[in-house]
Amino acid sequence: MNKDVFEGKWKQIQGEAKSWWGKLTDDDLKRANGKFDVLAGILQEKYGYTHQRAADEIDKRVTQYEAGLKKKPAPAPKK
Repeated sequence: MNKDVFEGKWKQIQGEAKSWWGKLTDDDLKRANGKFDVLAGILQEKYGYTHQRAADEIDKRVTQYEAGLKKKPAPAPKK
């Protein structure tokens, strides 16, 4: 995943991040502030991941999240 894309989607995915990684606090999410490498570092601290595993985990979760959004039907037009 492109890190710029990640930063651009941060507001949408930060709510999901707490459910993906239950050890993350609101302060952790504020500290990450949409920065891919900072979030990877926090995952390393909290879960003992290597940097590569943390990056892969973020990429996997965000890709799954985006795929789920594409599967949702578009809202019906208002009458």
